[in-house]
Order: sequence, then structure tokens, then C-alpha cells
Amino acid sequence: MTESKKQEMPPFMKSISDSLPSSFDVLHVPLALDGTHVHLLYMKTVVDGTPLQQSIIKPFFEIDNEKKFAAYIQGLPNRLDPPQPDELLSMITSGFVLIYAASTYSVLEFRKLGNTQQTMTVSETTIHGPQLALSEDLETNVSIIRQHYHQPNLYIETQQLTDKSKMAIAILYDEKEVDVDVLRRVKEKLDALDEPLIQSAGELAVRLTSRRFTLFPTSILTERPDRIVYNLTGGKIVLLVDNSPYAIILPVVFFDFMVSMEENYHTYIISLYNTLLGWFGLLNCLILPSLYVAFTAYSPEVLSPELTLTIAGSRIGVPYPSFIEVIIMLLFVELLTEASVRLPRSINAAATTVGGLILGTAATEASLASNVLIMVIAVVAISTFVIPMNELGFAVRIGRLFLILFTALFGLIGLISGTLLLIIHLTNLDSFGEPYLRIGWRSKRSEKMVNSE
Repeated sequence: MTESKKQEMPPFMKSISDSLPSSFDVLHVPLALDGTHVHLLYMKTVVDGTPLQQSIIKPFFEIDNEKKFAAYIQGLPNRLDPPQPDELLSMITSGFVLIYAASTYSVLEFRKLGNTQQTMTVSETTIHGPQLALSEDLETNVSIIRQHYHQPNLYIETQQLTDKSKMAIAILYDEKEVDVDVLRRVKEKLDALDEPLIQSAGELAVRLTSRRFTLFPTSILTERPDRIVYNLTGGKIVLLVDNSPYAIILPVVFFDFMVSMEENYHTYIISLYNTLLGWFGLLNCLILPSLYVAFTAYSPEVLSPELTLTIAGSRIGVPYPSFIEVIIMLLFVELLTEASVRLPRSINAAATTVGGLILGTAATEASLASNVLIMVIAVVAISTFVIPMNELGFAVRIGRLFLILFTALFGLIGLISGTLLLIIHLTNLDSFGEPYLRIGWRSKRSEKMVNSE
């Protein structure tokens, strides 16, 4: 066989190469030394060149026999037989290398890892708890959880999504604690996914939701390893998605969203106080604007005469009903909240603080809002940030508009009816077969199945 024919790609490798796009990063690398010929096919932008050089290219020039080199390749721990062409194409685009040596094809993983560094927690900060969050690499995140959860019962199953992203996901659960029926439902949901593209844990959590138009989330997105371990101990399932720094916890109940990990690092009295503060903030955020509308427009006699006169005096000159006044101010607060998220960190705090001060002062001086309402809106805005989980905060922000509408139509009766409708909605929800509004009366110790003997 001539030297030029030796440099040509083998037929199977050529068919795979022709199926790949004509791109600068698709490389066919023929290696030749003293009659020994090996072919490599890979994408250099997703392959880590250093281990490829150390494990494949350098040994090739040190082993002077093609059969010996092929035997060396066969003995590598990450070596795989080539799968079907469609699956092989997906593997090559994700960081695998196709190798031809001594009439044998092999596939080896030399994937260039993404961001493997743990960053500081952003959405769930604590004072005394761990400060590092998950990374954006799936294997790194599995290692982090292994380091926090030293149990042989921790099972980790991996699979690949069938959308265009072909993201790898990991299913983590404690075999002794997990509910087998819930695990089966989760796997069925994952297998039944039919989405064109999923790129993060947040998108996957939305796609797994049975009811697309429900207001309340039925899974938890978290970046904290301690929360993940806490829920694994309680028998829950954790989903990790490659290239995403968040994990999905399911199934969940409504009360899981009111649990802050900070409570685990304080004494009982302090933890109870923080818990009650969170629930007080939730009620304030949800009901306080509706109470203002009910008391000013429908039932001022419920309040003391002095307070009624104070509210009435503060509304002198306001040209529209109280519920319009409340909705306008809440929309301004929503705009300020979104601006604080979108603006660069170096200016968002100053911009939103100045904007809030100017807005409140201008609204009262122009008689567009009463002084009492400005105080109510300020309390509501602060209470929103007391809710431990951000997903529940979004649901409450929308739910209070629903209650304001009912209160504007029917007064206090409307507020009570709207609250009952929200509770009925919660009771009709489930998270992978588990009742959403289930109240667990057991202590944390008994829920974790801790054997004190």
C-alpha cells in the first residue's frame, strides 16, 4: 500500500467526517512513523488538547508498533466502542475523539471542561452556612455532592436529553430514602420530554411541570450543596444538568419554599424567630395591599376612627380610586426591582435607591399617591425579599395582583374569597404525585430518619 493511501481516511471515518459540518475546528489528524499509521478525528474547540497529547499523540511516537499501539488504546479506561453513526456524531461534537489504529475504531473522551470553579452563592446567601455554590460542570457538581454526602446509598444515574443541545443530566437519590413511585414518575417525565432545545436546569424544571399555567413552582432550583444534601437525606430526588450551576429538587411541598438553610446554623429560638419572620413577610407581601384597598374603599369602619381619618386625610387630592393607586405604585416597584436585576452591579443599588426616593417623594407631592400607601408599598417591597426562595417570591408578586382585583370588586369578602381560591389551587396541585400542600408534622430529626440509638 502506498504512503498516500495510508494517509487517506478509512471509509467509516470518512463517512463520519462528511456528515460533520465544514468547519475550521473539525480536524482529521493522520499520524505516521516508520510504517505505523493512526488516524484521529475530532473537534478541537471541544477537545482538551493537553490530555490528548499526553495520552494518544505522545505514546504513538514512543510505541513503534501499530498493533502494540492499538492494544494500548484498547486498554485505556475511557475507551468505548463506536456507537451508531448518529450517536457518534453527537459524541464528537461534545468532545470525543474517534481513533483508527490497526483496523480497529475506538472512541475516547477528551472533553474540554467548562467552568469547574465554585463561585460564591448569589441567590441563596447565608451568614454562617457554606459560601460556595455549584459550578457549571456536571462531573464537578457530582464530586461536590459526593464530598458532602458520604453515603454508599447515594445512586447517580446519567442520561442524555434528546433535544438539540444533547445535554447530559444526572439523577441523584438515596436508595434507602427515595420513594420508588416518585422516582419512576420522574424518569417517565424525562423520557417523555419532547422539546427542541433545553439549555439549563431552569428550563428543564419548567418542562417537567405537569401544569404549564400554574402559578406556584413544583420543584426547587438551588445552587447550594447543603440544601441538596439536606433534601437527599429527606428522600428527595436531585437533577443536575451539564453547563448549569443550579440543581432541581423534587418532589416538593409548599412549605419547602419557606425553609432557609440559615435556620440550620442557629439555635432553636433564633431559627423559630427567623421562620416566623419569613411567614410574616409572606403574609404582608400577599395581603397588605389588598387590605389597604378593602379598608379605604369598602370597610373603613373596621379600623379605629383615628386611623380611618389619617388614611382619609392622606388621600385628599388623589384623583382615582384606591385600587388604581395601589396597582400603579406596585407596578413602579416591580419596575425598580427588575431594573435592579438588569443594571450593572456597580450602579444598580444607587440607581434603584435614588429612583425609589424620587418616585415616592414626587408621587406624594403631586397627590398621585397617599403617604400611607407609600409606607404600605415600602413594607410590601421589603417583605418580598424576606421570602427565602426566589421562585415563591415571583408567585406571590403575581398572586397579590389577583387578590387586589378580587378586593376591588367585592371588598373584604373578595379578599377572603380570593385567598380561599389560592388555597384551593394549592390543594389541587401535586409535585410528581405528592400533595403540594401536605403539612409534615414530623420534626427535622424524624424526617431525616436519623437513628439516635
